[in-house]
Amino acid sequence: MTRATDIAAAVRSGSVTALGVVEHCLEGLEREAGPLVAVTRILAERARADARLVDAALSMGRDPGPLAGVPFGVKDLFDVEGLPTTAGSGLYADAPPAPDDAEAIRRLRGAGAILVATLNMDEFAYGFATISARHGTTRNPHDLARLAGGSSGGSASAVAAGLLPFSLGSDTNGSIRVPASLCGLYGLKPTHDDLPMGGVFPFAQSFDDVGPFTTSMADMALIWEVLSGRSAVEDDGSGALRVARLGGRFRDNADPDQIAAMDAIAPDAPMIELPDIARARSAAFLITASEGGILHREALSRDAMAFDPATRDRLIAGALLPQALYETAQAFRARFKAAILDLIADYDVLLAPATPCVAPLVDDPRIMIDGVMTPARADLGIHTQPISFTGLPALSVPLRRPGQLPLGLQLIGKPGGEPALFRFAAMLEDRGITGVSSADFSAKIGIQGEYQ
Repeated sequence: MTRATDIAAAVRSGSVTALGVVEHCLEGLEREAGPLVAVTRILAERARADARLVDAALSMGRDPGPLAGVPFGVKDLFDVEGLPTTAGSGLYADAPPAPDDAEAIRRLRGAGAILVATLNMDEFAYGFATISARHGTTRNPHDLARLAGGSSGGSASAVAAGLLPFSLGSDTNGSIRVPASLCGLYGLKPTHDDLPMGGVFPFAQSFDDVGPFTTSMADMALIWEVLSGRSAVEDDGSGALRVARLGGRFRDNADPDQIAAMDAIAPDAPMIELPDIARARSAAFLITASEGGILHREALSRDAMAFDPATRDRLIAGALLPQALYETAQAFRARFKAAILDLIADYDVLLAPATPCVAPLVDDPRIMIDGVMTPARADLGIHTQPISFTGLPALSVPLRRPGQLPLGLQLIGKPGGEPALFRFAAMLEDRGITGVSSADFSAKIGIQGEYQ
């Protein structure tokens, strides 16, 4: 598996061409992506044209940018110029083509990155499993019998399989952090409204954010810098980071390895219990259901049967929620966020599980919550949803678990606190507590480890 920073360095040095990198990537996607059900469209001609532009800039002595020649993919709800934006739904398969790329794609392309594919998702991003009636269920490259998580499952699966060095997803209630945890990647939900949302099909606009999946913290920091336009280094990054562990509901449904890792990482850190977590999650469900339902109400009234059956009933229920109930939930959200900000004021990083367990089986997509088997599509976000409710940034980091299925932790920060999260995550990576390796799964689908 080759990192984005390494590819860009090789292209900028002239040791490889951007076109050569892209051709190798396209070959891998065509040859290996099928079993994963992760890719919805391969953008071969566009990718080759952009690679030639990068190579031409280099030949004329111009620097094409810090991501020169790096291939990437996007969840199938980003606008891609000339293509319909389907948001994973057959309902918009024949929609008018997008006139421009989404702003996030434009910024990455401006830094030299090359879009090569769109990637599978739950319809309209409504789910934690990437079970799609239109494209099929995305598989986890660590075990093809297991889910990749969702709703950005295609984005995670393609990177975890080594087919792409990085990708973009979206996160409303955990749709980046859940698949990052299950597929063994770094995945960022940024501070709400911090990264560009222009040209991204919404699910629930008061929660939606975009973010990257990567295989290293160096890649994550670089891509965040490109997307945000800011430095990933703290203004004063020399001081010790103040860390706390989240207790209560965050430990009730966690894997023993997650609890052991958090306690080993920060054994002397205080244990904080966030108030009203169950209520916050319920309110998050209500708000997202209402905003999603209202967004799709007109289309539902025209042809409800055109929707994915797993999505349709939830959107109908959301569209029928009383406005007063939605407003009550938003008022509680404002109070909850203020209380949480006050509670965590003295800390830079909060430790929590990212998912309550490893990836469930495709044939039995259920997980154990409070001693009861429940649907994975709804409950894999039990630890991510309350954090989205606050708008705080959260980074899923992969625990090193040789010979075991992936599992991640969340590093949660203050608003705008991504640089502190990056510094702490890089420290964990350097200590070997977290990190990504392709060795555990590359043989399963014949992944090629290096770009030539």
